[in-house]
Amino acid sequence: VGPRQAGSDEIPGGATKNGSGQTQDYDIEAQTRACIENVKTILEAAGSSLDKVQDITVFLIDMERDFTGYNEVYGEYFSAIGATRTTLAITALPTPIAVEMKVIALA
Repeated sequence: VGPRQAGSDEIPGGATKNGSGQTQDYDIEAQTRACIENVKTILEAAGSSLDKVQDITVFLIDMERDFTGYNEVYGEYFSAIGATRTTLAITALPTPIAVEMKVIALA
């Protein structure tokens, strides 16, 4: 699940690449929050919730730059839950975003 807004192509916090393919400034906190809110929406539509999350795999395109901001937002949502988390540094995502999440939750 990425940070794009449902029903649009908007990326909160800005896209990671401009039209020339050059990296531009983006807000990892806004993108992380949007990812988690998208996960929350999907889970609630399926009759589940964030408190039923068991495992999260997070992909960051720039671990050194983004981990602190991502981790702060992550803690706002999952501080008391105790889901297993793996955070991976990768070189790119298939769209111009900085963070993506794979989430496993109970129904």
